Amino acid sequence: MPSLANATPMLIGVGVGPGDPQLVTLKAVEVLRAADVVLVPVTDTGNVDGGRAEQIVLAVCPEAAGRLQRVPFSMAQRSGVGTKRRESWQASADAATAAFAGGAACVAFATVGDPSVYSTFSYLAAEVRASVPGLVVELVPGITAMQALAAAAKVPLVEGQEALTLVPVTAGLDAVATALDSSDTVVAYKGGRRLAALLALIRERRPDAVGVMGTDVGLPGQRLQRLSEIDAEAAPYFSTILVAPARP
Repeated sequence: MPSLANATPMLIGVGVGPGDPQLVTLKAVEVLRAADVVLVPVTDTGNVDGGRAEQIVLAVCPEAAGRLQRVPFSMAQRSGVGTKRRESWQASADAATAAFAGGAACVAFATVGDPSVYSTFSYLAAEVRASVPGLVVELVPGITAMQALAAAAKVPLVEGQEALTLVPVTAGLDAVATALDSSDTVVAYKGGRRLAALLALIRERRPDAVGVMGTDVGLPGQRLQRLSEIDAEAAPYFSTILVAPARP
């Protein structure tokens, strides 16, 4: 990474992986150690222990505890962009801007998974860039939930000339149906709230596929279930479903 010893303000989105601290990259740890301020999202669900990103950061870089700053992430709206979500982005941007105004040279934003995959970091960066002249924005990639699930389930994401589609169920079941019809492997994020309908759709479109759902992958409470074993009423919102071709 570039030296942090200059006066150029730097905002870095740091992917800290799906949950297992051992899956955090060396570069991510380096940035977390060097950053003047580390922003960590915390949801509006009243979790006093902080969010998953904060827990991962403290596990791999406990010396960052005094530089952590929680910023809000709204769970009030599951799809689209609403007032609560925009307010969260603005509050995070304001925190980063204030940190630079207070003398910080480098502000890191730790995000579960990868900062370029369904992350709030891109919105945060756009807001801060508009307020901080000369801002340099960088990203440190992280391991995604779909990679962790494929590894834990021992199901390859893609082989040979197969195509892969990642789709959030919040985009609608029609989007999932299109993916199932057009791609060899489909990964569905955020399916807990519509799991019964999602499972029915998978059975209809891909009856011979290999399917597995993962929750808390890589954590002590990890659960891997074949789609035929799932209780559709008990799956959490942040479940990941992998549908792959039946291979020899």
